[in-house]
Amino acid sequence: MSELPVLRLLPGRDRRVKAGHPWTFSNEIAMSAALRALPPGSPVRLEGDDGVKHGVWHFNPHSLIAGRVLDRNPEVVPGANWYRRRLSEALKLRERLGVPRFCRLVHAEADGLPGLIVDRFDDVIALQANTAGMEAATPLIVDALQELLSPRAIVARNDASVRALEGLELHSGLLHGTEARARVEEGGIAFEVDLLSGQKTGWFFDQRENRARVAGIAQGATMLDAFCHTGGFGLLAAKAGAAQVTLLDRSQPALDLAMASAASNGLGDRVTAQRGEALETLERMVGARKVFDVVVADPPAFAKSRKDIPAALRAYQRLARLCAQLVAPGGYLFIASCSHHAAPAEFAEAVAQGVWRARREARLLASTGAGPDHPVHPLLPESAYLKAQLLQLG
Repeated sequence: MSELPVLRLLPGRDRRVKAGHPWTFSNEIAMSAALRALPPGSPVRLEGDDGVKHGVWHFNPHSLIAGRVLDRNPEVVPGANWYRRRLSEALKLRERLGVPRFCRLVHAEADGLPGLIVDRFDDVIALQANTAGMEAATPLIVDALQELLSPRAIVARNDASVRALEGLELHSGLLHGTEARARVEEGGIAFEVDLLSGQKTGWFFDQRENRARVAGIAQGATMLDAFCHTGGFGLLAAKAGAAQVTLLDRSQPALDLAMASAASNGLGDRVTAQRGEALETLERMVGARKVFDVVVADPPAFAKSRKDIPAALRAYQRLARLCAQLVAPGGYLFIASCSHHAAPAEFAEAVAQGVWRARREARLLASTGAGPDHPVHPLLPESAYLKAQLLQLG
């Protein structure tokens, strides 16, 4: 460990680190020419100007978030054994939660692996390294995953825009194995998943509990699943007894996967697909006076940065207004936001105002987030990105 570079905090700039925050910023660090010359993602020992040791961190001299904590123990060596142990701990948690084969296996800082996302599709793994530290450690991570799980394939989905903040290129491809075919089993349905060109890592495990909740009210209902991706909400509702489900998305490949899953699970006669930009199509449906017993709206992030928040909140309000007009009296609206920049209270207010502008009375049945395989770091509100509401409309 003595060979690891020492990163020192500036005098008086250690308050957040001492309070347990897992990040340190570039303006809190006593930079030097030697530190600036370190390869991005290098492991370092972090110390205060008072000599207090704060553990081992990943350091990127070119990023605003310059340091991300790996281990509070300043004596650890973040090598193969360390990564194997952290991944093993994450796996044991998912086993305890009862979702080990199909789950978010690693959720970045909350699992002690800052910047790393790992999704498990039984014998296929999708890996997203969003920091220079995890990019550099990817060979160690791949070796550890092979030892722990013996996967048929490991796929890199390093195409998230946040990588640009770390000076990383965007790329996707196989890290292990020869092909990336995968599927998800959920609620008695097998879904086909495109790990190389689908959204994010190919599937939204974060909505598992919310999909089950919506399916629980879907028996005998007509349903619109807007921004459906590969049809998770809609197909599970059909499986639960929905009379008719309309899937809406702008991606034809996603709709093709959804309809293939519907056919292979014996649901094709009750599921139809409609391609189109969701907000524009919802406007036309309102104009045509269409109604559904259940409407689901699970859009991609409207706020990519803090400056986008006002426009994003207006978009959520518009989305809630349009969807509310499509819900039959006594029916249900499920609406979600994955924009971590939009605070829960702001999102809730936008939804409430949108529903009211549709002149609908509502009662909130559930206000939820991601499932427990997406743990939240208590000092990183950004990790609690998903917000969702289930409402009944009068």
